[in-house]
Amino acid sequence: MTEHAPRVAALVGPYTSGKTTLLESLLYVTGAIPRKGTIRDGTTVGDSAPEARARQMSSEVNIATTGFLGDKWTFLDCPGSIEFAQECHNALMVADIAVIVCEPVVERAMALAPLFKFLDEHRIPHLLFINKMDSAAQRVREVLAALQHVSDRPLVLRQVPLRNGGEIITGYVDLVSERAYAYRAGQASDLVAIPEGEKAREQQSRQELLETLADFDDSLLEQLLEDVVPDKGEIYKHLTRSIRDDKLVPVFLGAAERDHGVRRLLKALRHEAPEPQATAERYGIAPEGEAVARVFKTYHMPHSGKLSVARVWRGGFADGEMAQGERISGIFTLLGHAATKQAKAGLGEVVAFGRMEKARTGQLLTPSGKEPEGAAPWPQPLKPLFAMAVQAENRQDEVKLTAAIQKLAEEDPSLSFEQHGETHELLLWGQGEMHLLIAIERLKEKNKLQVKAHRPQIPYKETIRRGTTQHARHKKQSGGHGQFGDVKVEIKPLPRGAGFEFIDKIVGGAVPRQFIPSVEQGVRDYLQRGPLGFEVVDVSVTLFDGQYHSVDSSDMAFRTAARLAMSEGMPKCDPVLLEPILEVKLSAPSEFTSNVQRLITGRRGQILGFSAKEGWKGWDETTAYIPQSEIRDMIIELRSLTYGVGTFAWRFDHLQELIGREADHVVQARQSALHA
Repeated sequence: MTEHAPRVAALVGPYTSGKTTLLESLLYVTGAIPRKGTIRDGTTVGDSAPEARARQMSSEVNIATTGFLGDKWTFLDCPGSIEFAQECHNALMVADIAVIVCEPVVERAMALAPLFKFLDEHRIPHLLFINKMDSAAQRVREVLAALQHVSDRPLVLRQVPLRNGGEIITGYVDLVSERAYAYRAGQASDLVAIPEGEKAREQQSRQELLETLADFDDSLLEQLLEDVVPDKGEIYKHLTRSIRDDKLVPVFLGAAERDHGVRRLLKALRHEAPEPQATAERYGIAPEGEAVARVFKTYHMPHSGKLSVARVWRGGFADGEMAQGERISGIFTLLGHAATKQAKAGLGEVVAFGRMEKARTGQLLTPSGKEPEGAAPWPQPLKPLFAMAVQAENRQDEVKLTAAIQKLAEEDPSLSFEQHGETHELLLWGQGEMHLLIAIERLKEKNKLQVKAHRPQIPYKETIRRGTTQHARHKKQSGGHGQFGDVKVEIKPLPRGAGFEFIDKIVGGAVPRQFIPSVEQGVRDYLQRGPLGFEVVDVSVTLFDGQYHSVDSSDMAFRTAARLAMSEGMPKCDPVLLEPILEVKLSAPSEFTSNVQRLITGRRGQILGFSAKEGWKGWDETTAYIPQSEIRDMIIELRSLTYGVGTFAWRFDHLQELIGREADHVVQARQSALHA
């Protein structure tokens, strides 16, 4: 019988920080696996997807359940790349606590800023595990200061390192128990005496920990003011409460590859991580009522079908029972991609429900199908930043391709797709180039589809700068009824954004009433592709005269005549190319604002202004007009300029004339494509 209900810890942090290695160590130390795999050899429990192993990087959350000292734990190993942040966010929304894994490198602290922000916004308890301490080149206090700069919550050391007289770390002192431990590779640490030379530093760090805790507890503050040393058990209680309420962030040290500090981390999690009931209540789910589970990950497996991975927040579910109007077809515990079937799932467990076709990521599942009152909403998916146009190499596979992309977007809500109304391309949207390349690989591997991807077309338009009048006649005699339509039109430019207008000024029946709609349709036909090869906008066409034949005139004849009038008249109207301009809001730490502004001007952008980003300490938001053609790969450059944390949001604002060499290149490319 376990002491606690099953709990969940999400392992999060930047790419290369060692999360998957930490997961491997956690599973090995707890006996879930007999030996540790390596990322290099592709033998880890995490990163089990083919595309992850090929790149030696996580591309989706990896789930592993194990036990420690009688407690059941599920660890969610989250991707570190910013392009897969959606996977991380979804996992965090069902975790009792997050373990932020980072390297002891001052310069990489900035990469944690968006993660700290998400955790604090959703009040998710978290602790820091500074990994790779066996090769640390910088002092712990320097690293801690850099990390504190990007965290709104105070960071407090739980351990101070022991060194062998030089720079090599040989163990640590626990600041609550005041016990010292010497590392042993692959084994539990040895209890040792605190070296005399470390006692002063240990006492200073311990006092800092207590003073931070006292900021949140008046009774502890009174004890410190009266020089009363708090009981260790009392300190643990203060820590547990402060972590649960997301008021501070304890910091642990270790080296996962050598299992250093991993057992201490497990013990801290065991004693200080909130219970699942507390986490459920934080999300507005009361302890009483029918069973509730939250889906946070969806898999479409080639052979076993759809799996909906969920955390049980209340009550329990049994195989074969109903949820959201569907019968649960199998309940599974996951260890990487290995699934073990079980009869039921209880409070706190993370399980995969089989073949629930209607279940969606973020959805709350209940036997009645009714969502619990007061439950907190699921966060909105990340907005798209990067697109590729995709198409099946075999046209007969187009329907299959659309269905496959729908499944991809179900697995990863930060992917989306659209059939573009103007370019008629199928666009796949995501968070960056790597995100989409991996998505396309999955399309090919899982669905055996041959898929081509290319840069999306920009929906350029064209308009005119001056007007003209044009006469056109369509006359054809081929035996029997012929074809006759004669029109005179005036073509004029309209103000930007006005669109298209058709004006009927026919008097005296020069063109019979029944044929006038056909004239308008002929004009609209032509405007789909103007002299430069693009859709024409902001144009007024007035039909003011014409002729008809009582026998040979028809709708088609007048439609053809109108199209002829436009094709002959429009080149005389000084056509000009229009490019779409977006309003873009770029966000980055203030120290990178000048870099961001140079990026904007380097992409033909117009800076409108910048200000402090609301709710983000030390961040700026720069607003600019940028041509749509310039933002296609902008996220790649923006991230490279900002340690990977810069981002942007955009919306269409207006069309703007494009002239000169840029316009010539666009028109030449369009003409070549039309005549290919």
